[in-house]
Amino acid sequence: MNQEHFSTVSHVQFIGDTATQRAGARCAELTKSSQPAFHHYDASAHVEGRPMRDHLRFAACYWHTMRNGLADPFGAPTAKTPWDDGSDSIDNATRRADAFFEFLAKCQIDRWCFHDRDLAPEGETIAQSERNLDALVAHAASLQSATGKRLLWGTANLFSHPRYMHGAATSPQTGAFLHACAQVRKAMEVTHALGGEGYVFWGGREGYDTLLNTDLAREREQLARFLHMAVEHARAIGFNGVLLIEPKPHEPTTHQYDSDSEATLNFLREFGLMGSFKLNIETNHATLAGHAMEHELAVAIAANSLGSVDANMGTAGLGWDTDRFPTDAYLTTRIMLAILNAGGFEQVSPHGGLNFDAKRRRESFEPVDLFHAHVAGMDAFAIGLKAAARIRADGRLREFVSARYASWEMTLGKEIRAGQRTLEQCAQEAQRIGETPIASGRQEMLEAIINDILFARDG
Repeated sequence: MNQEHFSTVSHVQFIGDTATQRAGARCAELTKSSQPAFHHYDASAHVEGRPMRDHLRFAACYWHTMRNGLADPFGAPTAKTPWDDGSDSIDNATRRADAFFEFLAKCQIDRWCFHDRDLAPEGETIAQSERNLDALVAHAASLQSATGKRLLWGTANLFSHPRYMHGAATSPQTGAFLHACAQVRKAMEVTHALGGEGYVFWGGREGYDTLLNTDLAREREQLARFLHMAVEHARAIGFNGVLLIEPKPHEPTTHQYDSDSEATLNFLREFGLMGSFKLNIETNHATLAGHAMEHELAVAIAANSLGSVDANMGTAGLGWDTDRFPTDAYLTTRIMLAILNAGGFEQVSPHGGLNFDAKRRRESFEPVDLFHAHVAGMDAFAIGLKAAARIRADGRLREFVSARYASWEMTLGKEIRAGQRTLEQCAQEAQRIGETPIASGRQEMLEAIINDILFARDG
């Protein structure tokens, strides 16, 4: 890492949001210098007794940060990557890794995530691919040691190569299934070697486009067998990190078997995998599934299955992943409120974090835009964290929900929940008490309370 790849960005500064009297001058200076700066994120600042860095556990993804050329179906790549000569050589892959770890250090991001094929080029044989990956993993290990950065999770790309056009674990061809086994085995082992806190399974093409050529029951059984084998291998190599599945409803397939949190959890229950996996939930995938992100989080938390979060957001009205950086403070507030209410990552998922699975817009093509994008996302989550903490300290939402379910905490309600009342007994009780008053849900009032807390003059 002798060469500086991001020479236009010396480091990302912290601009404390408490010294508001100088905000105008700062903004003018920021615009003039084009140097990204934090206005809200301060890694060491404490919220609810813990530093922000421990609450948020930010990670940057290797694929969008270093490998996304910003092409779209209607235009060529636009990203300027002066460290990358576009070749599949090991030397180029090494320079790319150097640039990435320089970016992590300057952007104050402690963790990272990767696909195997992001990090190292695929060879003509499995053995050559593994040698390429070993070379880059050894280099990444030295960079981790030098910078103190840590691997949040790794995964295997089982969707880009033509061999996986019909799926990987769910392919009708055993050859594709076997190749996927070899690739996941190696990716899991190098994740373990790099000290990864988790390993993710994203079923990029584990689904179908038409049932006219698909045996759905067979493919789901194949996927379950594949996951059982992966669990066994993780235990065999001593990998103690969390195994994660990332739900997504469609794209690239019309329907994917891990379509949302509830479908994925039911799949795990059906095939005896419930205790072996947790969920890596992505905001844009929740949008594609027709759900709010807080719904997907709530479902996973209720099942004790939240593992980690892919932090991004979609574009309203579009039916595909836009993977925008999360800059919506309402969104980040609700995400962090759900996580804090569950006890925070420390309680709900010690191996989880907020991975920026997000990409710049095609028009934001300069290297400095990588910093602007990540800083914007980090600041948005810092805003959300602080707002969520204020909502919890205020207590009105919690008190309202508690009061709304108060009848279930009385003797009758507790007996019903404990299975101590029959349907007949409940029917008789209904006849005895007659109609009972129904209280308003007060949704608009509660939304106004959130606005009041978010935009309080002294907030």
